[in-house]
Amino acid sequence: MDQEKKKKRYIRLRDQIKQLMSRCEDRDARMATISAVLYHKMDCFFWTGFYLLTQDNELVVKSYQGPVACMQLAKEKGVCWAGVLENRTIVVDDVCAFPGHIACDSRSKSEIVVPVRDTSGKVIGVLDVDSKELSSFDNIDQEYLEEIVKLIYI
Repeated sequence: MDQEKKKKRYIRLRDQIKQLMSRCEDRDARMATISAVLYHKMDCFFWTGFYLLTQDNELVVKSYQGPVACMQLAKEKGVCWAGVLENRTIVVDDVCAFPGHIACDSRSKSEIVVPVRDTSGKVIGVLDVDSKELSSFDNIDQEYLEEIVKLIYI
């Protein structure tokens, strides 16, 4: 997708999601809505969802859109755990080249993971987005997905 077109789409989606967030304060409902909107509105998004940390410090899938996901991720391995442990967005152009990548679906070729922080700033999980194409994600995706994730707690 053309970079300018991508920015404009993200701006529309961010505004739409922000409006939807005003209808319900439940965190899980907000995450489910974000997953659905992104999955259905972004062409290359093959899988979109949230993994959250449990009280036992496990990373478990919550709401998502796309094919069946890994329900619980191997401890401290893969892109999602890297996002949690490094407390930053991780963009992976080729998941096969990422050390310890967890292949929940072999069709996934690239990935972006954005930390989800609670109101105190503590990382509680990640937004995980996969694509069937290599190098699908860039700084535009990072910028706007980080903004969208913040809408969970507005």
